[in-house]
Amino acid sequence: MTLTLGYFLRVLLAMNPAGYDPAVADVVTDSREVQPGSLFVAIPGERVDGHDYVAHAFARGAVAALVSRPVPGDWPVVNADPAGLAALQPGSNCLLLVDDTVAAMQQAAQVWREQFQSLRVIGITGSVGKTSTKELTHAVLASRYNTFKTPGNRNSILGLPPALFGLQPGHERAVLEMGMYTRGEIARLCQISRPEIGVITMIDAVHMERAGSLEHIVAAKRELVEALPADGVAILNRDEPLVMGMAGHTAARVFTYGLDPAADLWADGIESRGLNGIQFTLHTGREALRLQVPLLGRHSVHTVLRAAAVGLIEGLTWDEIGHGLQGMQSQLRLVTADGPQQSLILDDTYNASPASMIAALNLLADLDGRRVAVLGDMLELGQAEEASHRLVGRRALQVAHLLVTVGPRGRLIAEEALLAGMDPGRVYAPATAAEAVALLLEIIRPRDVILVKGSRAVFMDQIVSALVRAGESSQ
Repeated sequence: MTLTLGYFLRVLLAMNPAGYDPAVADVVTDSREVQPGSLFVAIPGERVDGHDYVAHAFARGAVAALVSRPVPGDWPVVNADPAGLAALQPGSNCLLLVDDTVAAMQQAAQVWREQFQSLRVIGITGSVGKTSTKELTHAVLASRYNTFKTPGNRNSILGLPPALFGLQPGHERAVLEMGMYTRGEIARLCQISRPEIGVITMIDAVHMERAGSLEHIVAAKRELVEALPADGVAILNRDEPLVMGMAGHTAARVFTYGLDPAADLWADGIESRGLNGIQFTLHTGREALRLQVPLLGRHSVHTVLRAAAVGLIEGLTWDEIGHGLQGMQSQLRLVTADGPQQSLILDDTYNASPASMIAALNLLADLDGRRVAVLGDMLELGQAEEASHRLVGRRALQVAHLLVTVGPRGRLIAEEALLAGMDPGRVYAPATAAEAVALLLEIIRPRDVILVKGSRAVFMDQIVSALVRAGESSQ
């Protein structure tokens, strides 16, 4: 089975166009990701309208663009009906006109997924930990099965559907990350992808400004377990009451994981090995498995539990699960780099939420050396904004020898650390990333361990880049 433009149109309109069937390499919504043979889907957005980038997509080699209105240019505009398709000349670029490009793309993705009747789909959602869980679950399942996973962080209502066109006949399992901004999005993703297994990581005050309340976030994430079939499995975090509250909202069997021995799969004996990973024992029934995995931070134990739970449900042996877990050689989003003065930088600047901030500080606490926490704003927390930043400030007091905060919300972290008793000589609150870099270059000592975490909106990644460059120039 090969994905072709003709097939894509047959999906949209249930027809069989004749004479126009050029191969489509992939389906993309960002013109910068177009490669020769791509189908570009022009999506109108709040700030950017994909219709303005059709020319760029064709310049990069797109074979066609799915549009909901004509755009300037010499390309033929084809109504997606039999008469329009019959008039096409093979090999020519064209604009394929539909009423709604988003709906058309989603409908096509849904039918494409339905071609793979024997495929088992694992959906993963939660406020934090989705991507790391997806990657580790893929590593475990790949020990036995030909396993597909959504690339990068394509987990949204706009990102996941085009990613599904990467499914091919040889795939036996698919691990899909599912994100949301508003209610109904995960439910729609489940209609499209039809998961049999649903994994919930944890619930945190992320996207509160959009969701409105923590209760709305819970309801939105719960859509995954609500969509599971009666013969499916909902994998729930027993250590999180908000997640366990979902158990009564699914027709599927519930399988629990956590640090509580009452869970179906649980862990104890957790020992941090610093940058060498973590060691712990997994238990289920009367079986136990002692593992050391190359993941950083005690919070990674929950990530392992989720992946192992999927492996058990999918029939893998302990040897296969252990092989998949221990073969995970990359540290996913948090990476290390050499900084100035032989310092070590922990780069965790992908995103920031209260739970992930605390988890990063917990990792920092496990490492030797003078610990420097460089923390920035957390966004989209709504009414939880001030309390969340102050919570991070109290934990930073317990962990960091030096605290550097960036941004107006980051200043709340510094204020709370000071109120809780941190020495004012150990707390700095520069207003910008550039000021933070200048400060850090003055105060960093040999073999410091520097955690950098916060929203990209305050350019925390630029702090890492500047420190890495300083480290390279000093060698």
